[in-house]
Amino acid sequence: MSQQKLLKLVIQALDQNDIQYMITGSVASSLQGEPRSTHDIDVVISIHGTKVKKLVRAFPPPDYYLDEGSILEAIDCQRMFNLLDVTSGDKVDFWILTDEPFDKSRFSRRISVKFIDIEMKVSTPEDTILAKLKWTVLSGGSEKQFTDALRVFEVQYGQLDMEYLKRWVKTLNIELLWKQLTDNAEIV
Repeated sequence: MSQQKLLKLVIQALDQNDIQYMITGSVASSLQGEPRSTHDIDVVISIHGTKVKKLVRAFPPPDYYLDEGSILEAIDCQRMFNLLDVTSGDKVDFWILTDEPFDKSRFSRRISVKFIDIEMKVSTPEDTILAKLKWTVLSGGSEKQFTDALRVFEVQYGQLDMEYLKRWVKTLNIELLWKQLTDNAEIV
């Protein structure tokens, strides 16, 4: 199965089971900036124990690996769990929506985008940039994360809410990366 088909199945399963979600990571930055290949699909979800069994049933073995215990542990610890497509090796990283102010803010601002003939909820370009800069720090300076943020900034430049960006840049303590991004951006 292609990664696009897996993405479509995940979105359909989440919608059918009324699980709120937001596509983030490299899928979002590819839609909003410069497309690039990625090994996983990142999805932030708001899920409670009552919906876990429904999600697990949507991806049955032997084609998929999705562990109910891992999901429940991820919910308790506000971390992530994985869905594996056993046949293709593709992976979905489901990130549990946390109580952190930035997480709540970006989730509340998600937008609908049509891609591969399906409507899906995606992080805003501003939030994609901020999350990518945050991950640049968390990953020890990942050039890939920074470049994703830079490309989204360049492509979306005239439509970005700069006040929102500047406020969160300060709150997230990523001023140096923001300066580097704005200094290196090639705006036409």
